[in-house]
Amino acid sequence: MTKKIIIGFLSMCLLVLGASWGTAEAKKAGVKAIKIGVAGPMKTTAGENHWRGALIAQDEINKAGGVLVGGVKVPIELVKVDTNEELSVSDAVLAIEKAARKVHFFVGTKRTESALAMQDVAMKYKKIFIGCGAAHPELCIRVAKNYDKFKYWFRAMINSSFMGKVLFLHLADVAKIVREELGIEKLKVAVLADKLKWADPIVKAVENNAPKMGLEVVGAWRPSANASDVTAELAAIKDSGAHIIFQAVSGPMGVALGKQWGELEIPAALIGGSSYAIVKTFWEATGGRGIYVTTQTGLGPAKISEKSIPFWETFVKRFDDYPGYTAVTYDAVYILKEAIERAGTLDPDALVPELEKTDYTGAYGRMVFYPPDHKFAHDLRFGPGYNTWVINQWREGGTVRVVWPYGWEGVTYEGSDKCKLPPWMVEYWKKK
Repeated sequence: MTKKIIIGFLSMCLLVLGASWGTAEAKKAGVKAIKIGVAGPMKTTAGENHWRGALIAQDEINKAGGVLVGGVKVPIELVKVDTNEELSVSDAVLAIEKAARKVHFFVGTKRTESALAMQDVAMKYKKIFIGCGAAHPELCIRVAKNYDKFKYWFRAMINSSFMGKVLFLHLADVAKIVREELGIEKLKVAVLADKLKWADPIVKAVENNAPKMGLEVVGAWRPSANASDVTAELAAIKDSGAHIIFQAVSGPMGVALGKQWGELEIPAALIGGSSYAIVKTFWEATGGRGIYVTTQTGLGPAKISEKSIPFWETFVKRFDDYPGYTAVTYDAVYILKEAIERAGTLDPDALVPELEKTDYTGAYGRMVFYPPDHKFAHDLRFGPGYNTWVINQWREGGTVRVVWPYGWEGVTYEGSDKCKLPPWMVEYWKKK
């Protein structure tokens, strides 16, 4: 036997022994794989991001040997659960009901109206569910009100109340920029938001608080989240004399809004949050007309943590797209891994207290959950030193830059930039 043949034979033996040892370890742990249901509207951008974020985490963890469960390494196996939740609550409930019998845990969700019903089903089966999309505070208020029933629910993203705070902080920044660059003191704001439950508190907050910031609210427009034409709303907003459009959009209407706003050159900065404006396909879908749109999301190409840029680059290279906030499933899977390894078991009742101890720094920033006695029990803690989320702005060539936080309470992430006003807006108001 030649030396090469001997080495090849020994390598093959080691691979076989390693595979056998891995199988033996899994059997010893009492489970062949940790099955995580990735639940989301898989035919949409949000669901696609759910899956992609979790897939990267799965591959990284399995490549490193898996999850240590009671001294035994076990691989992760993702299960795709298409909830169709943006269109049907009943579809979402049925999807979770079927998957609950097959998986150990869930990550995902997108639409609050469906997530509340999905939450009920998951809690019935005592399935730990880490929310990565649906934002209404009620999902975690339920945990505080009825801990025994809802304690298995956690959320790896900030709720819509905190989103509102971020949006107001950015609104103040943009108002300051408009005043300084255009010399306009009396600014007008228009609200354009989904006609959905999650956006209600944000719309009310704008209407109540903008006047306290010296901003006049000229109206609130609430088209369907699935609308494909908002030219009438944009025309009305232009006629109102608005300098800023505050958007709160979670559906495909956000694409129509970005495209038609740019085509019509509406002379008002389009800021706020649009879940369809956070990914690369937004640029393509708007034909580049979405340039200068800003949107709130969980991650941008800035150094939020040591893991942020590596994850961003891995995601872009692998999928030729930008990771949206629902790709926070990446961090959610790692949070589950850490809790399982601390508990040494997959038992949900043993895992809950370990998840409550979570202090994990992921790609999306620091992840700490509010305690059970907090009004937002098991929600993600928000603020400087914790999770902040970011505001991204579309720039030339389909690139994005983080434009908030930018000096907020001492927080400026490396790689961020000052927000820019659309040049057509600057030209329009300087002629007035």
